[in-house]
Amino acid sequence: MTAEKRDVSTVLISEEQIAAKVREIGEEIGRDYAGEAVLLVGILKGSVAFLADLMRAIPLEDVSIDFMSVSSYGSSTKTSGVVKINKDIDSDIRGRNVIIVEDIIDTGLTLKYLKEYLSKRSPKTLKIAAIFDKPSRRELEIEGDYVGFKVDDLFIVGYGLDADQKYRNLPYISWIKTE
Repeated sequence: MTAEKRDVSTVLISEEQIAAKVREIGEEIGRDYAGEAVLLVGILKGSVAFLADLMRAIPLEDVSIDFMSVSSYGSSTKTSGVVKINKDIDSDIRGRNVIIVEDIIDTGLTLKYLKEYLSKRSPKTLKIAAIFDKPSRRELEIEGDYVGFKVDDLFIVGYGLDADQKYRNLPYISWIKTE
C-alpha cells in the first residue's frame, strides 16, 4: 500500500511567528508566577515541540515537566468523542501551580476532561497553555489561559500537530485538505 502524498508546503504560520509567540507566552507565565514554582504537564504527543520551546521561554528558576498521554482521535481526523488516558502524570500536584500544555484547543473535549481530572488532585492553580486555538470547532465550553494563535477550521499540521503521526516535525503550520 502506498502512502498518500500531501502538499504541506503552504505556510499558514511561520517558524518565526511561532517562536515570537512562544516567547510572549513564556514571559506572561513568568510574570504570573514570579517567585513561584510551575509544573508543565505536556499532553503527548502533540505538545512536545511547544513544551520544549515554552519551558525554555519561561524566566523562572523552578519549572518542572511531566507528561500525560491521552487519545480521542485515533488515526482519524475527527474526534471519537471519548477521552482515554494512556499515561498519567507521575508527579504529585497537590498544592502546586500546574499548567496543562497542549498543541491545540479544538472541540474542548480533551482539555475539559483533563482539567476536571487534574483538579480533583488539589493543585494550587490549574491553567491551560495552547499554542493554537480553533474556536469554531468548540463543542464544550473551555478557554485557554495562555493561547498563541486562533486558527480557522482547517486540518492544520506542523509544530507537533499531525495527520496520522505525520508532519509533526514541520517547523511551521500548514494544512491538509480533508474530504
